[in-house]
Amino acid sequence: KRYGKVKGPDAQRKKLKELISEAKSTTKCPHCKAKKSSISIEKPTTFMENEKRISPIEIRTRLEKIPDEDTFLFGLNPQVARPEWMVLTVLSIPPVTMRPSITLETGERSEDDLTHKLGDIVRINQRLFENINAGAPEIIIEDLWDLLQYHITTFFDNSVAQLPPARHRSGQPLKTITDRIKSKEGRIRHNLVGKRTNFSARTVISPDPTLDINEVGVPQIMAEKLTVPERVTEWNKEYLKAFIKNGPKKYPGANYIIRPDGKKKKLTEETIEQSLEELQPGYVVERHLKDGDIAIFNRQPSLHRMSMMCHKVRVLPYKTLRMNPAVCHPYNADYDGDEMNLHIPQTEEARAEAEILMMVQTQLTSPRYGLSVIGLMQDSISGNYLLTKGSQSMTRQEAVDLLASIGVESELLSKLPKKEKVSGKEVFSVLLPDDFNYTGKSRLAKKKLRQGEDETDAKVLIESGKLVTGVMDKASLGEGQGMMLRSINKKYGETKAIDIMGKMFRLGLGYLMKRGFTNTIGDTDMPPAVRNRIGDIFKHCDIEVKKLVEEYYSGRLEVLPGKTLRETLEGRILELLNKARNETGNIITENADRTTHTLVMAESGARGTILNLAQMAGCVGQQAMRGNRITKGYRSRTLSCFEKNDLSANAHGFIRNSFKTGLAPHEFFFQSMVGRDSLMDTALRTPKSGYLYRRLANALQDLKVEYDGTVRDAGSRLVQFSSGEDGIDVSKSEGGTLDVKRIINTVLRKEA
Repeated sequence: KRYGKVKGPDAQRKKLKELISEAKSTTKCPHCKAKKSSISIEKPTTFMENEKRISPIEIRTRLEKIPDEDTFLFGLNPQVARPEWMVLTVLSIPPVTMRPSITLETGERSEDDLTHKLGDIVRINQRLFENINAGAPEIIIEDLWDLLQYHITTFFDNSVAQLPPARHRSGQPLKTITDRIKSKEGRIRHNLVGKRTNFSARTVISPDPTLDINEVGVPQIMAEKLTVPERVTEWNKEYLKAFIKNGPKKYPGANYIIRPDGKKKKLTEETIEQSLEELQPGYVVERHLKDGDIAIFNRQPSLHRMSMMCHKVRVLPYKTLRMNPAVCHPYNADYDGDEMNLHIPQTEEARAEAEILMMVQTQLTSPRYGLSVIGLMQDSISGNYLLTKGSQSMTRQEAVDLLASIGVESELLSKLPKKEKVSGKEVFSVLLPDDFNYTGKSRLAKKKLRQGEDETDAKVLIESGKLVTGVMDKASLGEGQGMMLRSINKKYGETKAIDIMGKMFRLGLGYLMKRGFTNTIGDTDMPPAVRNRIGDIFKHCDIEVKKLVEEYYSGRLEVLPGKTLRETLEGRILELLNKARNETGNIITENADRTTHTLVMAESGARGTILNLAQMAGCVGQQAMRGNRITKGYRSRTLSCFEKNDLSANAHGFIRNSFKTGLAPHEFFFQSMVGRDSLMDTALRTPKSGYLYRRLANALQDLKVEYDGTVRDAGSRLVQFSSGEDGIDVSKSEGGTLDVKRIINTVLRKEA
């Protein structure tokens, strides 16, 4: 009664634990008071009771005595599984389709591994039967029984730890049932979860900024193989006949027609005329892929939902799949040889679902951190930054040519002021909606303004669709930040946002093409006075490090709480050296030519940082291994060119040369050490994180939000009362403070 029928797997597990702990502490049977025997297992299949072997028949007899009501305590349903069924009396033979014969190159027939193993089982079973009937000695019967048990065990699993694996004559282990199910190449992961599909393509990707952000460029050779089934009606009959006339070899054509009875007919030069005559409503035409079709684009590994998005097809010449570079970030793609997959939905329902749920414009905001996951990047940010910075201007005709070249409609061109010279801000404003208002900060707002920089560029102010002040950089337009793009998306919707984003992308590139944008070795040139200042910083740094080392050896160094004397020294030296590098960076930033394109890229957020420029022009700085100075190497020294127990900056990984002046041999070795360490770290971390992700994904894949708003698993067990404990969709929510002033201004404008 205490351990009666319990409902739910958690309750069963709890009861079973209680039962096991009580049974362990009991020495006598509670009913007949007989002494409890100790049973042990000699893996894998031998059971001993008081050091005497128990036969499988006896084990089965005991298990049969367990009543049905007690089997529930083990988590078993007696209608489906009884304990004694775990001792086999019959063996199910898999069908021949599961273990087909193969013909070798020599012409001989070779049987499958399972068939070989079944042959061994039948042969030993027959010998055991004959020996039992002939009254053979017990030791022979026991040996044959063990051999039969070995063949049965290896038939199911040929990699049991305590047993030698069954092998071919060649020494190759047999591939039995468990081997075929488990692992990456097994039935589940390879054939069921990871099936291959028709109507899919894979090739190398390359960039094409002339494509819209939600478009994918498909090679014509692929478009002729990938087909879309279209059902024939009275209204599209003539339209589809045009595809059939072209046939499979002329683009855009068709490859097959499917009759209403489901029979498929291949189109060839001989069958085209006949197919045109018989085409009726109800037929299906498998036509070539054409511009505007729906395709699902994917890059592996697919780690989040933006790894598979829906794009509109644009059929193009050449043989690579093309995409707008702005979409690289959600796919984590680059153009160094990456390959991507293209899938063509085959039904109207699939196409509708893909278009509504998976289109690129529906994925602009990340469900992980609620900021733009798609935005402008690299050259497009640099171009818009230079266009809108300061008092940049051009003739009205140049502005019209530039805007027309990026696909701006003629009615929008009328927004340009009717004057001979227009500013870059006015050109950029053409792309903004007339009623758009926005206040924000550019990246300049976070920095101290330097000579030649306009303080009005720091604050971004857009009133009634006109950029009044501010410069367009990554803070307004970039992925991960892009607060202005976020505002456009929120106010005007995703379709308008993606259209404006595409035009801004092309505007930045178009302006750079007209203006020119070159990085030269001269970008890292510094006047002699600046180089002398940097040299003075290093001299001062050397003196300070020597002082610290002297204090360390004399015992006068003040020990930091929780650290040893040596750890304190290392921390203080590292602090000094990092400070020297930062000061060098500040000097270079202050003295660098503001118009150098290397600096433009860093300040606009397009690519790189000021630190990169400092390392090229000033000094590379301290090389750190796991957050500390380099200490490993030879005994009592890092490299053989240093004296033993040398604690100076040079001897422990400080590189005072810049990449431009070139590294000394010992500096090169220090940098190689750190580079190798990070390379190994990356190589080891990738498979670990991949495996961890797979385990998490498999554990969480049955969780779903039910109609009552709760999160439940496949067994309808409650996991969360509300999704994420707050019921908020991160991609639809906005972080930070509420901009009350902007809301009031918007309301006042509407009332006016």
